[in-house]
Amino acid sequence: MNNFSELKLSSALQSTLSKHGFVIPTPVQAKSIPPALEGQDVVATAQTGTGKTLAFALPLIQRLSTTKVGNAKAVRALILTPTRELALQINEVFLKLSLGTGLRSVVVVGGMSEGRQLNGLQQGAQIVIATPGRLCDYIERRLIRLGDVEAVVLDEADRMLDMGFLPSLKTILKELPPKRQTMLFSATIEKSVAHLVESYVKNPVRVAIGTSTKPAELVDLHLYEVEQDRKLDLLAKLLGDDQYGAFLVFARTKHGTDRLAKNLARAGIKATRIHGDRTQGQRNQALSSFKDGSHRVLVATDVAARGIHVDNIAHVVNFDLPQVPEDFIHRVGRTGRAGSRGISSTFSTRGERSEIRRLERALNVRLVQRQVPEGLAKVTMSAEVPEPKVIVMPRQRLAANGGGGKPSSFKSRKSRPASAPAVAASGGPAGRFDRGRSSGGAAPTRSTGTRSFKARSSR
Repeated sequence: MNNFSELKLSSALQSTLSKHGFVIPTPVQAKSIPPALEGQDVVATAQTGTGKTLAFALPLIQRLSTTKVGNAKAVRALILTPTRELALQINEVFLKLSLGTGLRSVVVVGGMSEGRQLNGLQQGAQIVIATPGRLCDYIERRLIRLGDVEAVVLDEADRMLDMGFLPSLKTILKELPPKRQTMLFSATIEKSVAHLVESYVKNPVRVAIGTSTKPAELVDLHLYEVEQDRKLDLLAKLLGDDQYGAFLVFARTKHGTDRLAKNLARAGIKATRIHGDRTQGQRNQALSSFKDGSHRVLVATDVAARGIHVDNIAHVVNFDLPQVPEDFIHRVGRTGRAGSRGISSTFSTRGERSEIRRLERALNVRLVQRQVPEGLAKVTMSAEVPEPKVIVMPRQRLAANGGGGKPSSFKSRKSRPASAPAVAASGGPAGRFDRGRSSGGAAPTRSTGTRSFKARSSR
């Protein structure tokens, strides 16, 4: 297949493809879509950014929109994916392509309104896009039926297994009819994924595009050896040299992500952040502002590596080294997409030289050593996220006659004794607080005590 017009698709779907500029398929689309349209099982591996979502979305929409079933509200297609962000972005593709077909989709993920999701299911959604944990919860509570599913997609299967979703996947797959179409799309196929294929996929058409264990060839891999306390200075320099490109910066911990985004903002650089401790609303807002250019820099942990599908990311920066070599592939895969060139810059210290060598051997790549520019401007980097302001709550001022008098100017709370702790201030990086220790005992006559709370640093 050299052109989408060659496919046997409905006129409505062909019109939608043309409207959105889909003319020439990517290699994974060209090899996966024809057998998928015929109803065959497909196992496809390709690097991130090669168009895998369209490769399974198009056959599913064609199938569901051109065949009728008795129960129009039944769930007929299920897409399982590891992260909320990826589920939401897959849904955007379905909404775009299924316009005018009468098909409805619903996203079933944690961290978002359960009522809204259940309402969507009750109204009737032929397509469910879900993360395994939340869907498994719905199955156990009998809030969803999957007995009419005709096709299931396991997207980013290796990542789902890395995140410990195998028990949930087994539970979900047992709920599906044995006669169904199964498609598995992933960036890598490892032993655990191979076992999943053997157990749940029947005589699949195997599609392998390029190598899934190396970064894309269109990404230039740079390495900077820089001391830890000069990393921020170097990042600011790279941002200044490339003033128009969007930067995706990876930090290892949640706390480090918060701290780095804050210090970039302090330096006058529009930066936002995303990690597992942020609410879904905050994560959606961060991605949206990064996509529309309101924030030029997105700082993220690896939880977001496969959940970020943003066009035109010019530069990926590994501010901290990834935990495992495979994460390097998924980080770097956020740039150099759809035929565009990209840059990946990795910051490492002298003490991490052995880790760099192991990464290069594992991925069979060479990171090109770049000299750290001389005379880097110093950017102040806070060691900690500022602690929240302390709210001072006065204790009851007891009368001099044995403490039995009425408090003056403050109303007492019957449920709280005079020595009870005051209300904590809200805030901090994770919204959790340690209660300050006090000396105990009754408050002295005509004195005012305070309570203070310190924010914990979260990883």
